[in-house]
Amino acid sequence: MSKIIKKSLLLLIFAVVICCVFYPLALLAVGQVFFPFQANGSIVNGPDGKPVGSLLIAQPFTKDEYFQPRPSAASYDGTASSSSALAASNYALRDRVARTLGPIVRYADGPKAGQLIASDIENWFQHDSYQGSPHIVGQWASLHTSGAQAWVNTDSLHGAYVTDWEKIHPDIVSQFIKNNPNTPQPAPSDLAVTFFQSFSNDNPGKFPSVMNDTGSDGKSVKVIKAVNTGSDIQSIFFDMWRLDHATAALQDIPGDMVTTSGSGLDPHITLQNAEYQLDRVAAKWASDLKRDTIIVRREIEEIVQKDASAPLAGLAGEKIVNVLEVNLALRNRYGTPQ
Repeated sequence: MSKIIKKSLLLLIFAVVICCVFYPLALLAVGQVFFPFQANGSIVNGPDGKPVGSLLIAQPFTKDEYFQPRPSAASYDGTASSSSALAASNYALRDRVARTLGPIVRYADGPKAGQLIASDIENWFQHDSYQGSPHIVGQWASLHTSGAQAWVNTDSLHGAYVTDWEKIHPDIVSQFIKNNPNTPQPAPSDLAVTFFQSFSNDNPGKFPSVMNDTGSDGKSVKVIKAVNTGSDIQSIFFDMWRLDHATAALQDIPGDMVTTSGSGLDPHITLQNAEYQLDRVAAKWASDLKRDTIIVRREIEEIVQKDASAPLAGLAGEKIVNVLEVNLALRNRYGTPQ
């Protein structure tokens, strides 16, 4: 029995030494000698020599001068890799995709071929009629309760705005409590639909959006104002506009512009996606630099094409572009965006 135990302990020690000491050290040595860049996280530096990110993990870019990555269900958090896991029939997925499409979709043919539909969404919204009935915002809240509640919950400024609305509309709140006896002390999110219906009646053809304003001390502050133009209108109400304009021919959008990856951290976009964003990026850089848009577009397209490559040296899949890499190339060439 003792021999068996002794042999088992020796085998355990041998396995631990091999698997937990020599094998990791061998991998570390090979990685640091032959693949030091990849082994250390593929970290790249900006023009100032400071690290700006990893080529392996996506990060958000919001300025129009930069190419934007795929949507991320993990909010681009490298410690929280995940997919949205939303079914195709889930309204939350349809709503997220629609909000992405509204500001960027263009007409496919007709007199407005190639033009953005964003201004037409705003014009339609200002008429305050959906499916022949008035009060678009109120209808939106009634049809998409979860979207209305999410609006209240996603920003403390939104919640405070609804709370202020409660104070000046006690009769409406009382009626809500009467109709919903199980909610005697409603939270702002509970009143979301009722709030938007009331807001729609008081502000036809407008939506409450966060805007920059100047405070009494002269500093910039964020406030909520009733507006009838802007990104909120273009994104939130694209889906309803589309249902009211079902026959309008719109350009196809690259799938990876509106879908998340399995990890939520895919650092690449397809070449088709990059080319779809090219006009926006080139126009903004040309405006910043006071240069001809066509020439700037040609320069940026060369940068994109140089960075594009297909997996396995072109043997598998379509060409992809690393977003961080190409954006760094733009910054190195044109400087810091205004």
